[in-house]
Amino acid sequence: MIELALSNNRDLRVSALNVQAADAQYRIQRAAFFPTVNASGIAQAEKIPSDVIESSTSSAGVGTVTAANQGPGSVTVHYYNVGVGFTSYELDFFGKIQSLNRAALEQYFGYEETRRSSQISLIAEVASAYLVIAADRAILKITQETMTAQMATRDLIARSLDAGTSTALALRQAEITVDTALANLASYARQLEQDRNTLALLIGGTLEDDAELADDLESAPQPAELPADLPSSILTRRPDVRAAEHQLIGANADIGAARAAFFPSISLTGNFGSASSQLSGLFKHGSQAWTFAPQINLPIFAGGANLANLDLAKIQKNIYIAQYEKAIQSAFREVDDALAARGTLDEQLAAQRALVDATAGAYGLSNLRFRNGVDSFLPVLDAQRSLYSAQQGLINLQLARLQNMATLYKALGGGLKEHSESL
Repeated sequence: MIELALSNNRDLRVSALNVQAADAQYRIQRAAFFPTVNASGIAQAEKIPSDVIESSTSSAGVGTVTAANQGPGSVTVHYYNVGVGFTSYELDFFGKIQSLNRAALEQYFGYEETRRSSQISLIAEVASAYLVIAADRAILKITQETMTAQMATRDLIARSLDAGTSTALALRQAEITVDTALANLASYARQLEQDRNTLALLIGGTLEDDAELADDLESAPQPAELPADLPSSILTRRPDVRAAEHQLIGANADIGAARAAFFPSISLTGNFGSASSQLSGLFKHGSQAWTFAPQINLPIFAGGANLANLDLAKIQKNIYIAQYEKAIQSAFREVDDALAARGTLDEQLAAQRALVDATAGAYGLSNLRFRNGVDSFLPVLDAQRSLYSAQQGLINLQLARLQNMATLYKALGGGLKEHSESL
């Protein structure tokens, strides 16, 4: 079931796609380290009135064509250019691009940890849903057994009433227990189907009728016990804690990028190629042309935008610090809660088993006294209800005990194999 869920669950698939999207965003940001080189070709024609002396400099490529004519008419200027060049390549003297690249990388790492967290949660949910179905089937079984016993008792009372050795009240009481058991049977059958649908949604497919599901919690796979003296440092390897850590590192990188905005930025633009006033002369000797245009921008006044961006980056860093601290606190609380429940559930299970044995004995004695005519049917009815309730309570406690192990698996951030380095 877990293998099916890891392959087909749609929520996990979305988490994996988010990781891929973050990887693409990081590669987009990383491309800023390198100049963008493009090949270009230009063909331009310009008509100029001959009574205007004008120097026409092509802004579309490399090279300059000057046309000067006087007198009536006009002159048409042709310009051709092919070349290879780069535009606005920023030199990262003050670490702005490096900081933005680090922030994108940490965002990618954070999404990867979020995917791992979703995977661990999915494993725990599948295990829990599987155990719930096993508990449903166990309760359905004892409900059917109880109903069978109650129907046998009702038939016995009906025969006794015909023989004059029982009362109509006892028969009505027996019929009430049978009707109640029928209603419970329908309710638990509906709950079983709904829980099967929940498991089917988790595994991302259809749960076949012949699927290998446990008939009760005793035959369900039992999780391994945790070794003693586990170090608390393994909680720092929980995916949600690591994701919060990556977010914090990325926020710190954003501060570096915001601080770099206060310093000058230097960008380069260059082009190398061939230019001519005639297409046939584009690649002839002497048509070589190039441009190189470094540019520096020094921020002087931006209405306080740069300072506000820096303040925002610092505030966001403080937010991520608080979220990181909360993630660690939540990890300790979840593990403490699971361990506390584990200790008390074992004691409660032992007491509940003793209660089932005691109520089963009481039911047997009261039923025997009723059949021998010593007591009325009312003590049998009370003992039967107590036994049925005690059996349900035992199954629910067994379910809680096994689900607690799934919760502990999730709270520890996965299985112990995933934390072998910490151990």
